[in-house]
Amino acid sequence: MPFVVVACLVCFGFYHKMAIPWKTVAPENLPLPRHENAFARVGDAFFLLGGRQVKPVERYDTKTNRWEKRAAPPLEMSHFQAVTFKDEIYVVGAFTGGYPHEVPIPRIYIYNPKQDAWREGPEIPADRRRGSAGVTVYQNKIYVVCGITDGHWDGQVNWFDEYNPATNTWRKLPNAPRTRDHVSVAVADNQLVVAGGRRSTARVDSVLNTTVAQVDVFDFKNNKWRTAPAAQNIPTQRAGCTAVPLGSKVIIIGGESPQLVSHNETEAFDVKTNTWQKLAPMQTGRHGTQAVVYQNKVFIAAGSGNHGGGPELNSMEVME
Repeated sequence: MPFVVVACLVCFGFYHKMAIPWKTVAPENLPLPRHENAFARVGDAFFLLGGRQVKPVERYDTKTNRWEKRAAPPLEMSHFQAVTFKDEIYVVGAFTGGYPHEVPIPRIYIYNPKQDAWREGPEIPADRRRGSAGVTVYQNKIYVVCGITDGHWDGQVNWFDEYNPATNTWRKLPNAPRTRDHVSVAVADNQLVVAGGRRSTARVDSVLNTTVAQVDVFDFKNNKWRTAPAAQNIPTQRAGCTAVPLGSKVIIIGGESPQLVSHNETEAFDVKTNTWQKLAPMQTGRHGTQAVVYQNKVFIAAGSGNHGGGPELNSMEVME
């Protein structure tokens, strides 16, 4: 009997270690509700940027537990995965305009938190412009993968590009194995994971039901794509989810699909073992936002509570 008790306690501890619950953060004040926005971290501060309509940047101070309004962007920007590069936030591959023909923003925009100022970056090559793409930073270069050229209407692509801020040059890389949009990506252990997303085609009234099951991985060490075995397809198919790296895992959070309520599922893909692990669900399902990693904790804020455009959220959760 003692052995059984000890074994059960060990299993119980292991379960809680692997399925840490999300908790709602209670700040001193709340930001504006928004969705199809980005969420990025610079130092000890988090930033909500963009979304439908023109809304100011909002900064969350982890030391004071307060939100504050900052400069508004120069135009509406939505459907983008912001990245932090040298203490600035880059917006690459965003949309502007309304559903279903959102238009790719033709250049990079950069937000400087220290100066609380936006500036225009370089133009994106005309034949590589799209929105709803996955964007990440790896070894001081920015990578853009997949996306869609005509809002939610049509034009899904499997393009893969490298932008070098030091030389202001674009380079076309080998296409991803398949097209997808409304996707977020992350790099773990030198491998870029593309999981989730869909092929939005409002042209034939087929948007939410076009989710992609396969997991595609680009290995920066051998410059090659691979597709995980079918048995390791993403456990919960969804688009508009967010991805963050943690150790050898890429964690996929939230998203939308034909079900009315946004997904609260949290699932981790281990690039070393090509396997998925189910983590604790969020308190509130959400899509159309990002998550950030800070002090080995994952934070997510804003987004939409149902599929489509609302209700817009302004809450924040943390998974420790």
